[in-house]
Amino acid sequence: MIRTNRRDFFKGALGLGAAVVAGVNPRRAKADGARNGTHLRELGPIVTDWEFRRQVGLSGAKAGMYIDDVIWVFRDLTRQRPKSLFGNPLLGALKEAHERYGLKVQLNCFYRTDFFYGIDEFSLADMTDAYRDEWHAARGWLRLGFHAYQEFPDYPFVNSSYADVATSFDRVFNSVKRFAGEDVFTSALVGHWLPFSKEGCRALRDRGVKLVACTDGVRYAYSGDRGELPYGHAFRVESNRRPETALFRRDMYDPALQSSACGYNHLCPGQFEKTWGTFSHVYDRAMGIGFKRFRNGPMLNLCTPEKVREGMEAAAASEFLVFADHEQYFYRDYYGYQPDYVEKIFLASRMAHEAGREFVFIEDTLS
Repeated sequence: MIRTNRRDFFKGALGLGAAVVAGVNPRRAKADGARNGTHLRELGPIVTDWEFRRQVGLSGAKAGMYIDDVIWVFRDLTRQRPKSLFGNPLLGALKEAHERYGLKVQLNCFYRTDFFYGIDEFSLADMTDAYRDEWHAARGWLRLGFHAYQEFPDYPFVNSSYADVATSFDRVFNSVKRFAGEDVFTSALVGHWLPFSKEGCRALRDRGVKLVACTDGVRYAYSGDRGELPYGHAFRVESNRRPETALFRRDMYDPALQSSACGYNHLCPGQFEKTWGTFSHVYDRAMGIGFKRFRNGPMLNLCTPEKVREGMEAAAASEFLVFADHEQYFYRDYYGYQPDYVEKIFLASRMAHEAGREFVFIEDTLS
């Protein structure tokens, strides 16, 4: 196991511009289950009563974008009170990308700030409703969605109860409904670190979520060896462990994360390969909800501009190219601040536009 300090890894790699694109044309894990000489017991698929579904009305090449970990935008809007919603620098940049290149973007929201960055508590319950009309007017290109209660811990929903997911989701949704309007909220959801328990997926379905971003690959049983996972993630797997919780392998910018945890929202290789970069998703008939790996383009905060170009080009043959970002790298006081943050959004948006792609929301691919 390669062990790194998570904070130091990001600080060093991003400062050097050395991060590689995670998820762009990835090599899938080998099915023999061997890792560092240790044999992992392979498990079967978790979603077994399913069918492929797609929006038959869509045609032509499309593009989409989402930004994870969004909370500081709301804090700044509330405390700084610019005259317009788009007086916020990040939202203003997204609006410019929309006007230039047709960008449509989904912001995946935390309910509150995390104490990891200091005791400066802010939650969506504090968010001003002064911009409600602007949120409503912009809903054709700017939407909000659920991500998690806060940034830490990692894997917040891998073993979650129905009530925990329901409470977290309801607090985000009810807040967004108050300050922006229910029609701004998306039915396509990206959970923080991705995995949800089976009961967590049930809670999302009961709240109108139609499509959930997922992990993919061969599943392996967790042996109890805590060295199989980095950053204390083994404790997340063990705490309130659910029968569906397992491990999978993936190629990642951080070698330590090649061994990761997965929950119920996990596709086997065959399911993944026929939906990735397409308008299709796996519909779980037993659960009544859809699963899909959303992103097949670059994660911008893990890329130099050159890597953004490479990532967009690598996904050029796909009918639906989705790229993504994380909010915090926009901020100067964040340890991983990236001065080219906006430049990379403009670059990816321009490349999609010049390739003839129309931007749509991920939920627009639902049948």
